[in-house]
Amino acid sequence: MRAAVGLVTAYGMSEAPLDRPAWHALNGRQASYAIPAGRAVRYASDAALFAACRDDSEASHADLGRIIREAGAGVLLQAAATPPLPGLNVEKQGECVQMVAASLTSATPPRPIEPAVRLTDADAPQMLALATLTEPGPFFAQTHRLGEFWGVKDGDGRLLAMAGERMRLDGHTEVSGVCTHPDHRGHGHGAMLTWLVAARILARGETPFLHSYTANAGAVALYEALGFRPRALMTATFLRAV
Repeated sequence: MRAAVGLVTAYGMSEAPLDRPAWHALNGRQASYAIPAGRAVRYASDAALFAACRDDSEASHADLGRIIREAGAGVLLQAAATPPLPGLNVEKQGECVQMVAASLTSATPPRPIEPAVRLTDADAPQMLALATLTEPGPFFAQTHRLGEFWGVKDGDGRLLAMAGERMRLDGHTEVSGVCTHPDHRGHGHGAMLTWLVAARILARGETPFLHSYTANAGAVALYEALGFRPRALMTATFLRAV
């Protein structure tokens, strides 16, 4: 794992499961979404774009390159440096901070303007439309089935904001998909929904974690205010077949 000033590490080992979260999720609790290829694996394309490999051996990198080329595209999110993979172009790359919450700073959520509701398959079209508009991260037709999602709706049933779960590995669940319609920002929906999802994860005896681009200082500050603390620097690399 790369050293980073100001970051805390929750594990006393050279590489922890959270350093390769997609690998451990797809070889554990989310195995039903896994498409394996030897020492590499990726999510089913209609659920998530993440791919991962077991380690940094040549054999693992070869399998990783092959499975992403077969899919046409993929995203690596890991603490290790991104390897060059033949037949793949780097579309974009960004540094992220991975944050974990052993507890939340408040036992009650930030005051919501509207009550939160559990989202279901019936909300999937609105969820996809909101994620497509706001781009909280890759979101597809089946992403909402990776875990619980909660949202805020207006009186006519229109989805204004949402947050949910994405990668799930032993002892940890990722908070993801946090987004608010541009016309309804500034009301605290994102903070309230993030708190709610994280609180439910903690209530199950798991540790919530999330990722934010380091350049997004506002989001990092929000998550810190809720009780999340930086754990490690990660690299998000978007790859596409040549």
